[in-house]
Amino acid sequence: MTILATGADDTSRTITISLFLLLVVATLAITVWAGRRTSGAGDFYAGGRGFSGFQNGMAIGGDYMSAASFLGIAGIIALSGYDGFLYSIGFLVAWLVALLLVAELLRNAGKYTMADVLAFRMRQRPVRTAASVSTVTVSVFYLLAQMVGAGALVTLLLDISENETFLGMSASTAKDLTIVVVGVLMITYVVVGGMKGTTWVQIVKAAMLMMGAALMTVLVLLAFNFNLSDLLGTAAEESGEGSAFLSSGLKYGQVVEGDPVQTTINKLDLLSLGLALVLGTAGLPHILIRFYTVPNAKAARKSVLWAIGIIGTFYLMTLALGFGAAALVDRADLEADTSGNVAAPMLARQLGEMFFGGDVGGAILLAFIAAVAFATILAVVAGLTLASSSSLAHDLYANVYRNSRLSRRLRLGRMMKARSVKARAKLESEDDRKEIVVARIAAVVIGLFSILLAIFAQGLNVAFLVALAFAVAASGNLPAILYSLFWKRFNTAGAVWAIYGGLLAAVILVVLSPVVSGEKGLFPSVDFAIFPLSNPGLVSIPFGFLCGWLGTVLSKEKANAEKYAELEVRSLTGTGAH
Repeated sequence: MTILATGADDTSRTITISLFLLLVVATLAITVWAGRRTSGAGDFYAGGRGFSGFQNGMAIGGDYMSAASFLGIAGIIALSGYDGFLYSIGFLVAWLVALLLVAELLRNAGKYTMADVLAFRMRQRPVRTAASVSTVTVSVFYLLAQMVGAGALVTLLLDISENETFLGMSASTAKDLTIVVVGVLMITYVVVGGMKGTTWVQIVKAAMLMMGAALMTVLVLLAFNFNLSDLLGTAAEESGEGSAFLSSGLKYGQVVEGDPVQTTINKLDLLSLGLALVLGTAGLPHILIRFYTVPNAKAARKSVLWAIGIIGTFYLMTLALGFGAAALVDRADLEADTSGNVAAPMLARQLGEMFFGGDVGGAILLAFIAAVAFATILAVVAGLTLASSSSLAHDLYANVYRNSRLSRRLRLGRMMKARSVKARAKLESEDDRKEIVVARIAAVVIGLFSILLAIFAQGLNVAFLVALAFAVAASGNLPAILYSLFWKRFNTAGAVWAIYGGLLAAVILVVLSPVVSGEKGLFPSVDFAIFPLSNPGLVSIPFGFLCGWLGTVLSKEKANAEKYAELEVRSLTGTGAH
């Protein structure tokens, strides 16, 4: 039996491919339209700061409700029951941290990237370099999750079993090709459309995702006459786990009889995951840059409130998707994909067959939901690529390389030759155009690198990959951001130590954890897992804060009190904000 419960035919494949092509054409049309309205750095990086609170809230939702949310969380709930909902709760609660501590202050104090805030009262070169390295690292972790989800999704839709081919492609080849296609599309969105194009794609995708999830939620509840007790009871029964399916401990925090050490490790791993999920959002670069697309701090607050409403509603619906899949989809089909990434599409097919007329109805609903999931992936990868390329261009090229001694001399010479105001403005415009060219080149490089890595990471659950990205963001970025905004004594050394210390701790601990090597790791043929926790947040996040404090108190550099006062006034009042 294939991962789809047999019966996929040329008709369903034709429907699926047609919807996918329609989606790609529509998003490319939006990108080209927005690209024609992108004329300078402000448009490319921040969409001209012309989006309303509601529009930006929708875009944030589109950026945040990723393949991890739609595919990964539903899959974990379908396979592990109650414990899978931890991701939904963590992702949602995280927005309170972003709202209360980051959103408004960042919008007031920054311009295009996270590093604009971190480097405001520090030495530019070391802080911007560190921030750029961290931005790219976090974004690549997140990109892997989306692209792995895309590969699993398309293979499911084409129903290619191990011994079959489609258009000459095996299942593994189809996954690889899908990853390449997603990579090429995300590069196109960023290179052509910039922030304007990416934002509109995210808005459209958020609307599609909410409609698709709402439709499936209603159908799941309808299948059980809107009786939640029946839904949960059937899910528990079909899972084979009984009441344990509806209780904590099936996947996280497991109690191992006669092994108190392993029990303690399991509980610490649960705590570590929760900490990373709750604190990670406030340090995610692709979310932080979204606050720069609105005209003022009031709109930034509104956008976060809209995002909380949209995201909260969606995560409540993941309960119905996950438990619905456990109750209605054949257990053997669910467990055939150990990562759980295709539970939601399989549920869509089952619901389509139940309510819309057999195989054809199932194929149509499956194709629609798959198109929604694919749109989700495209929108998120575009946002991630934009965040990375913006950081490389604006932070490394414009503020590190272009401000080097030799580069400053050349620019000063050009400015002195340009005697009129108009001539100087022209030179500054040329600098902006060069910066955008560098951003586009960076998008291509990051896209190609992500494609290569994603091909080797296809066995991992996408929600788990995103949790690792959250841990890295919370360990390196969040300490530096909070110290910069709220600690007067904080200095350059502290910022660099916080970013690199937290980043390296998180990455090294991931490499040394069971995620990478060992029986359940990325490389099962070797085992060098000496760190017992699957998520490093419990250790790496406090370590990042400790590094920021140590770097500050051990440095002889004095903090710039005047610049801190300026930052404080700007961040709290919006005076002087861009």
